[in-house]
Amino acid sequence: MKLFALLLSVAFLFSSCSEVPPPPPPKAKEVEKSSYLDYSERDDKLSGGVKMIPIETTSGTFKVWTKRIGNNPTMKVLLLHGGPGVTHEYFESFDSYFPNAEIEYYYYDQLESFYSDQPNDSSLWSVDRYVDEVEQVRKALGLNKDNFYLLGSSWGGILCMEYALKYEENLKGLIVSNMMASIPDYIDYANNVLGPQLDPAVLKEIKDLEAANDYANPRYTELIVEHYYPEHVLRMPLSEWPDPVNRAFAHINPDLYITMQGPSEFGIVGDAKLKPWNIKDQLKSISVPTLTIGGQHDTMDPKHMEWISSEVQNGMYLHCPNGSHLAMYDDAEIYFEGLIRFIKDVDAASN
Repeated sequence: MKLFALLLSVAFLFSSCSEVPPPPPPKAKEVEKSSYLDYSERDDKLSGGVKMIPIETTSGTFKVWTKRIGNNPTMKVLLLHGGPGVTHEYFESFDSYFPNAEIEYYYYDQLESFYSDQPNDSSLWSVDRYVDEVEQVRKALGLNKDNFYLLGSSWGGILCMEYALKYEENLKGLIVSNMMASIPDYIDYANNVLGPQLDPAVLKEIKDLEAANDYANPRYTELIVEHYYPEHVLRMPLSEWPDPVNRAFAHINPDLYITMQGPSEFGIVGDAKLKPWNIKDQLKSISVPTLTIGGQHDTMDPKHMEWISSEVQNGMYLHCPNGSHLAMYDDAEIYFEGLIRFIKDVDAASN
């Protein structure tokens, strides 16, 4: 019996020793690290992408603020804000979309705007001078025809179109966001299409103040901001406007804005410098791939913006059915889906 037990123990021991140990658990699959946010080799690493760029003007040298987000050798977008005299801040919604698409982009405050030098020199307040500034910024950032997309919103769209007319050879793609090619047409749309949509009593009071040239009256601003802006500038209750938009408006340069645009986004009134601006007859000479963006409820006529895309040689139109002048907020998904697709399609076609 004892011999049987001993043999059974030996057999069990050999059986246990001969068992193959289970294989080690598989290693976690290594995820390829993107270089999109690798700033290690960039000269703006210690400033988080910020560069103050010197701009030569007839009144001397001044500096403008820029900030780069991301790395992409073939897709770099320079953002031109509206106003004139607003700031880059309302573009901060791009942070929720462009990084995931790995598009490199640049915030930029134009001369006289909040983050840049403010010489308060009205002799520098012209379309041509600002177009020259954009070209100096492009050179300083090292952007070129193999990677340079220029996106302008509102007044920035004016600069986009004018830049393309003068420096098209430097562009890979052009995006005109929520801007018409004619200020007289914009004024007509505001007065004859959007204005009559206001409450008649409100519209009458606005027009009475305009007839009296009483643009500095706080009531004039109050009427337009409360009744017009939530319908056509950003279709949200004023109390819900996103912080980047509020900061951009809070930081506006009022002297520059009023001199160039007038007192509000309700058309252009008085003797604002932009009042006669019109390049409709020059659009046919723009051959770079161009995207125009319009909102159904925009301060700008969406049909006109669609027409621009048919006038340029290589254009397409993105319509935001729920969008207004800041369609990147009130129709964000359609806006960014179409914008990113355009940038990537142009990039793919050039490779």
